[in-house]
Amino acid sequence: MKNIRKDFARNVFDRAKMKKYLPPKVYLAVTKNKAMSEEIAEEFAKGLKKWAMAQGVTRFMHWFQPLNNFTAGKRDSLCSVNGKGDAIVKFRGKELTKGEGDASSFPSGGIRQTFEARGVTTWDSLSQAFVKDGCLFIPTTFCSFTGEALDKKTPLLRSCDVLNKQSLRLLQLAGCARKSVVSVVGAEQEYFLIDKEKFLRRADLVFTGRTLVGAQPPKGQEFFDHYYRPPNQKTLDFWQEVNDELWKLGIVAKTEHKEVAPNQFELAPCYASVNIACDQNQIVMHTLQSVADKFGLVCLLHEKPFAKLNGSGKHNNWSLLTDRNENLFEQGNTPLEQARFVLFLACVLRAVDLNQDLLRFAVASASNDCRLGGFEAPPQTVSVFLGDVYTSLQNALSNNWQMGKDLLPKTVDCTDRNRTSPFAFTGNKFEFRTVGSSASLADCNTVLNTIVADSVAFFADSLSNSQDFWKDAQKLVREVLEKHGKIVFNGNNYSESWQQQAQSRGLLNVSNAFLSAKCLSDEKNTTLFERNGVFTHRELLALQQIFWENYADTVCLESNVTADICLKQIVPTMQKHLATVLEIALKKQRLNQNNANEKAQAEEISQLIELLQQRATLLLQQRNECKAISDACNKAQFAADTLISSMAQVREIADKAENVCPKELWPMPTYGELLFSL
Repeated sequence: MKNIRKDFARNVFDRAKMKKYLPPKVYLAVTKNKAMSEEIAEEFAKGLKKWAMAQGVTRFMHWFQPLNNFTAGKRDSLCSVNGKGDAIVKFRGKELTKGEGDASSFPSGGIRQTFEARGVTTWDSLSQAFVKDGCLFIPTTFCSFTGEALDKKTPLLRSCDVLNKQSLRLLQLAGCARKSVVSVVGAEQEYFLIDKEKFLRRADLVFTGRTLVGAQPPKGQEFFDHYYRPPNQKTLDFWQEVNDELWKLGIVAKTEHKEVAPNQFELAPCYASVNIACDQNQIVMHTLQSVADKFGLVCLLHEKPFAKLNGSGKHNNWSLLTDRNENLFEQGNTPLEQARFVLFLACVLRAVDLNQDLLRFAVASASNDCRLGGFEAPPQTVSVFLGDVYTSLQNALSNNWQMGKDLLPKTVDCTDRNRTSPFAFTGNKFEFRTVGSSASLADCNTVLNTIVADSVAFFADSLSNSQDFWKDAQKLVREVLEKHGKIVFNGNNYSESWQQQAQSRGLLNVSNAFLSAKCLSDEKNTTLFERNGVFTHRELLALQQIFWENYADTVCLESNVTADICLKQIVPTMQKHLATVLEIALKKQRLNQNNANEKAQAEEISQLIELLQQRATLLLQQRNECKAISDACNKAQFAADTLISSMAQVREIADKAENVCPKELWPMPTYGELLFSL
């Protein structure tokens, strides 16, 4: 039997390793998050180098998260050659804390130009260094030489700082002084597994990560016979290796199971502070893909790889924890704990209602647009599920309950089984269900941290001069619920009646990702982010431009691949099929046999070929027109308004063609072949 404790986090420079390899004063400075002097950094680098070399590592990397949902870094050697020609190992404090790389090919939205190519990586001492693939990974931020964020982690860390600062202010006023408040996150990662050989025969999967054409198989997910079903041996072996790899990196796959759609799965890790959770989720995604390759499989992280089946999300379970390990969203058992819970609950409701636009943008992408609004994915309209908690709180406020003095009435059930809710309270946390499976956790949590911090600051400012804190707090909570309670909805988010009701309440319904990005240039949001020191106005405009460019490029790529598959694969296949049908019809005619069926079939095939050629050619022309547009906003708008609908029209014909074409002629693996192998 494996020594579980010995293997856990063996490839992570965690506190146990730090204590062993660092001098006491350095260990204390790092673990207490004190300012890092040059002397401390130098000693830390020596200890880190010694540990890494004990793992057989000779290379290191400043590992960062640029504005493209991936991770990046260049591998440098720990070794060099001295004047005598001898190999020496050299890793100094300045190599640990700072790095410089060419930022010219990373998205920057105009923050830096090619002649200002330098990007600066700075050690994130709050995250843990780790060894993977024979290299020492050092988590870092990535900024321009002038300090503007070129990555996703820098704004996330800024949002953590302001959330901590404002939460401590409010707790101090409430008589609950604490030393720190951190947001903690557990992300449920959904994904598909398919056979690699079949994957490589699908140009749409290879280039875009999703199927752009494909008729529905005879069986889908209508029997609900995949969810939680026992896996086969290949899946078990895959899970075991994934678990082993993650275990060595200090990541516990707390749950794993089959999901609703065929060949769909989920992995949920243990909770971690949001900064570390963000790093770990990137590692999880990479591990799923690399281990899948060893098993002759491909892990698909796209939000909607297969039409008319459940898509893949990444439910972001978010909560707030104090340095005393108190969850601020636990209702608690004492009047003070419950009052504190109500206070922060009201802060969240206000934050979500005032910033629906930012929360919608935080999960926006061309790929997530394919998923939202059905098949258990939340709709675009943001609302909050509170269940019995909301009713209980309303009743308490109406029945002379005194905040901070009286206990709240017991709620029947604090959990949520309403899978249509975008933002649901589930007992001691909020579950943001709109996040897409391929997204970085940094985006949604940067926004969540910031808007809640801003709302907490509003409460702290409003109550800072109070002579009777809990009495005034209760009055403020009541006012907030009256004003912002419209964001609460506990019913079916798919129903037409809710869409009408949401509109009457004044809630936003942003129909696509392109439109969602417009909010980044709104004065309200610029002021919000600058007030909290998370984004500058220039950084927000850069994010907007990068988003629109990525959105347009994604849709253009999908349009190009769709047209290419149709014109170079499906049309020739259908022409062969037509020739065969015509040949049969001609033979029957020569034998004076009835060939009416063949003639009708030939007519149908001919019409499909002609229509597919027309629509695919038009799509290609539209794609070229889109590529020629220079303005990022106009380009993205053209993609949203024209290309997506044109692709849908092409797909409709392509899928009809698949249904009339013999299986042995069809040029690519079908849905049935892709989805029912695991």
